[in-house]
Amino acid sequence: MVDLKGQYLKINDEINEAIQTVLDSTIFINGPQVKSFAANLQSYLNVKHVIPCANGTDALQVAFMALDLRPGDEVIVPCFTYVATAEVIALLGLKPVLVDVDPNTFQIDIAAFEAAITDKTKAVVPVHLFGQCADMESILPIAKKHSIFVVEDTAQAIGAKYTFDNGQAHSAGCMGDFGTTSFFPSKNLGCYGDGGAIFTNNDDLASKARMICNHGQKKKYHHSVVGVNSRLDTIQAAILDVKLKYLDTYSAARQQVAARYDEAFGNHEAFEIPQRDPKSSHVFHQYTLKINGLDRDALKEHLANNGVLSMVYYPVPLNEQEAYKGVGKFPVTYDLCSRVLSLPMSTELTENQIHTIIETTLKFR
Repeated sequence: MVDLKGQYLKINDEINEAIQTVLDSTIFINGPQVKSFAANLQSYLNVKHVIPCANGTDALQVAFMALDLRPGDEVIVPCFTYVATAEVIALLGLKPVLVDVDPNTFQIDIAAFEAAITDKTKAVVPVHLFGQCADMESILPIAKKHSIFVVEDTAQAIGAKYTFDNGQAHSAGCMGDFGTTSFFPSKNLGCYGDGGAIFTNNDDLASKARMICNHGQKKKYHHSVVGVNSRLDTIQAAILDVKLKYLDTYSAARQQVAARYDEAFGNHEAFEIPQRDPKSSHVFHQYTLKINGLDRDALKEHLANNGVLSMVYYPVPLNEQEAYKGVGKFPVTYDLCSRVLSLPMSTELTENQIHTIIETTLKFR
């Protein structure tokens, strides 16, 4: 699905030098590369604060801890997403409230979000799924009206931009109270292990999140709040600082692959190509088709038998997961779980590989 080796080989001299610098310094925790990467990412995103942490799940957990929510408070989450989004909510004793998604963009359904708000609702998590932003033009005023925190899950959309009706453009993850992301190796900006970060323009929330990531302390051995130990390793920060310079290049490469897929599948009755929100750029963490009138799982097996990997993101709705059994009707999510199929999406795909993927897919009947 991704070619991490090919990507590394193109920048291996820079990566190796960055790693060697850390090894020579032996400052493996909170080295200068962590601060450098945070500052450079802040500049790239045009956001006031970037707080690096150990992984994307921690980023979500720390964000919710910093909001001082209480057990039983409700947090609205799309049903069609990866489990980590709901996982941290449940771990903190909060109540995940699942809502359906838009059938075309896969983003949280605005009417369902608004209808789910109660006097216990304290936050909403717009998941910028597959590489484009949720409908922030609608989400933010609804959240403001009901005094609801907005925590953007940007694990799949770093580098995407959202343009409001007034012409103002903002980076994914930088519009709500908090944004969170993952640097898992396969992400658009991925390190060579685990890593994550939290974004915010709020000084007080940034200070709180930093303390929580560091055992709840601002001053060594003085613990102001209950915290966790969640740090981005210096080696991973050094790698990310190199790769950040190439993020826009990586996004452009993914968009070019997506354009080839669009051309191949856009007029084919068996396939629905991903719909783009005109207000959001799309950085294509995944290129996800909806399959019409074909056996999706048989198509997936056909591709695998011919050397083409594909994935189903996601095969089981959150409300059907054993750990999150819940009531509610989610017809769009159920339909998507039975029909979606993601094709290989990589910065290193060659024209021959793209041709093979397309032709192999089209040959299935």
